[in-house]
Amino acid sequence: MENNTNWTPFPDDNLLGITDKDLINEHEAEGIAKAELYVFELDSEEPLSTSLLLDIHRVAFGRLYDWAGKWRTTEVMVGQLLPPKPNHVLHSMYQFIENLNFKISVALTPEEHIETLTYSHFEFIRIHPFNNGNGRTGRILMNIVALKFGYQPIELYYQHGDNRKAYINAMKQGDLGNFEPLKNLIREELIAF
Repeated sequence: MENNTNWTPFPDDNLLGITDKDLINEHEAEGIAKAELYVFELDSEEPLSTSLLLDIHRVAFGRLYDWAGKWRTTEVMVGQLLPPKPNHVLHSMYQFIENLNFKISVALTPEEHIETLTYSHFEFIRIHPFNNGNGRTGRILMNIVALKFGYQPIELYYQHGDNRKAYINAMKQGDLGNFEPLKNLIREELIAF
């Protein structure tokens, strides 16, 4: 994973015509807060779906961007991995959601919960289904899974500092097939309600 998760679109890419990057970030933060509230209102027994992920992305970014709530239409590079081509995103997401719902249904122990949370976050980021906002949406998805297991939302990292570096390094290790650093970050943050 490259350390470019802070990317903000060009000012002329937003629907409101905002040119101040700080103001764009402020609007994005408000959208993320709305998406997090939306998630808290969900029925925890309801299985995850691709339409739910589209809704969350639309709630988070729809006020600013016309690509909100739509699958990625461009090719991207994520760290050392090449995510699925745009015409394979939908199939990859259906397969991912089916696997994730299965993992959620059979995970019984805290360690199985950590495995499932790790899978939910890393695999979503690997697919990179949206043009932008994948990291933030992936963390919201991971927190839906945490809530389903009876845990409080997880804060994988903060915007700056050592926690962010540890997260980026954990994702890079995941690129290489080593998920222990990401599991450890999740394990450290895991708190039951």
